[in-house]
Amino acid sequence: MISFVVAMDENRAIGKDNDLPWYLPNDLKHFKNVTMGKPIVMGRKTYESIGKPLPGRENIVVTRDEQYQAEGTTVVHSVDEVIQKETEELCVIGGTEIFKLFMPVADRLYVTEIHHTFDADTYFPEINREEWKEVSRKPGVVDEKNKYHHDFVVYEKN
Repeated sequence: MISFVVAMDENRAIGKDNDLPWYLPNDLKHFKNVTMGKPIVMGRKTYESIGKPLPGRENIVVTRDEQYQAEGTTVVHSVDEVIQKETEELCVIGGTEIFKLFMPVADRLYVTEIHHTFDADTYFPEINREEWKEVSRKPGVVDEKNKYHHDFVVYEKN
């Protein structure tokens, strides 16, 4: 199964200057809970914005650069190399180009929908609502650390 794990605002924004445009600790905890113990797939720019392999998960970096190396990661150069992996669930975590590449083979979307708009330069691809059905929605807690209303939503491909 190929799953996307993403947080986005009302305009599908996911990033600004290779970082998140918001601070939402609930989402970081949710991300960790969803991805822990599973391989995570990301593009080179996303990996470099994180700066190091995330612990407790195989970190797979997709890049066209045949010479690219990143210690503690598995570097691949195509979607096919990733989907050949024998695993129950692969979690694709971004960025935009990687989401676009994997969208045709994605089975599930774990989306943190943030009910706010942010200044951004990176966006999640358009979701064809006819291809996806919402299977769960849980409101996130708003408090002094989590200032934005948000929902944790799971979509599955029809």
